[in-house]
Amino acid sequence: MLPRAMVAALLATTLTAHAALAQDPMLTEIDRRAAALADKVTAWRHDIHQHPELSGQEVRTSKLVADHLKSLGLEVRTEVGGHGVVGVLRGGKPGPVVGLRADMDALPVAEQVNVPFKSTVRTVYNGVETGVMHACGHDMHTAMLMGTAELLAGMKAQFSGTVVFLFQPSEEAPPGGAGPMIAAGALDNPKVEAVFGIHVGTGLLGNVSTRSGSTSAASDQFSIVVHGKQTHGARPWAGVDPIVVGAQIVMASQTIVSRQIDITSGPAVLTFGAFQGGLRENIIPDSVWMIGTIRTYDEAVRTAIHEKLKRTAQDIAHSAGATVEVVITRGYDVSMNDDLLAQRMSPVLQRVAGKEKFALTKPGAAGEDFGKFAAKATNGGLFVNLSVTPAAVDLKTAASNHSPLFVGDDSALPIGVRMMSNMAVEYLRSGRMTP
Repeated sequence: MLPRAMVAALLATTLTAHAALAQDPMLTEIDRRAAALADKVTAWRHDIHQHPELSGQEVRTSKLVADHLKSLGLEVRTEVGGHGVVGVLRGGKPGPVVGLRADMDALPVAEQVNVPFKSTVRTVYNGVETGVMHACGHDMHTAMLMGTAELLAGMKAQFSGTVVFLFQPSEEAPPGGAGPMIAAGALDNPKVEAVFGIHVGTGLLGNVSTRSGSTSAASDQFSIVVHGKQTHGARPWAGVDPIVVGAQIVMASQTIVSRQIDITSGPAVLTFGAFQGGLRENIIPDSVWMIGTIRTYDEAVRTAIHEKLKRTAQDIAHSAGATVEVVITRGYDVSMNDDLLAQRMSPVLQRVAGKEKFALTKPGAAGEDFGKFAAKATNGGLFVNLSVTPAAVDLKTAASNHSPLFVGDDSALPIGVRMMSNMAVEYLRSGRMTP
């Protein structure tokens, strides 16, 4: 990571760079085109939101994307590493190659927001009937990148180089869709030098933020099955109660991060997301099932939490006469933003958002497989945050991503289109800045 003095120097020169960018006719044209595309991008977003598809099931969404890219005259590949779509736009002259990525999948969440384009799709997930919702904003990501493709296709004679559009499936289901897309050659022919991505979230509408270095946490999944002995609820001594054992495991696991991990090595989170067992009030079941997630920034901490969670579950189960199965699956690694790309694009993002709405941010605990694209690209990648909470919503009570009450304001869509378009054009002009 670059020394703080270099980052400070970058920020000190941002106003000068911002003034120069503000007078650039090509960037002014991007602004104009983004505004003209706003209604179309909004319509795409609403359509995708009303027809959400879970990870690995993005058939309709990927067709919508592919048909649009083909209509623009791009070179299009479909079914790339699953339902992935890759579109290649070549500029007026040869030059650098930049990738722009959006994810397309939705979540098993029943939407509770009463918008006109509310999702009513239902499914069965992990044996439970539920709704399907774009509760993480991937409908906005996809629509914004579709708009960016149309905008840049209309300006291709004005830039040198190539833009590769990466529409990714299965971001919400580790090991994710980025790896299979990369294995299928999504970043090859042409070889992508740098890749950019956006994620929407809760915050002051139109705020934009990024950082150099680590930007999202390593994300692992775990499942714990406690096997007891089924018996009548009135005779608990005749069996082994897996509900009580499971509850003890949940509570004891809360001390792993707070009391057993050196948190000065980096933040960590251990969360139980589901606890299922039993069917009747008077039957102690034979088993219970729990699942959850582990988020870390340090590999040693990651390994230690895995070991301590297994030990905690096994020792508690043994003390009660139960048995337990613990399976921990490694998911996404820590996503890293390239230091030099962060430097190069900060003035660009400040111009798009406005000086008062751009900031360097701290890392988040969410997991992301954008990092796989960034790690594979020759010059790395940059992941940028865009806040989309409607202005009328109190930020203190605003629902976060993955909530059934999460809502994104359509007025943020043109900002996202401008962000992607500006970053692509800036990279094609100057590539990755050297120290």
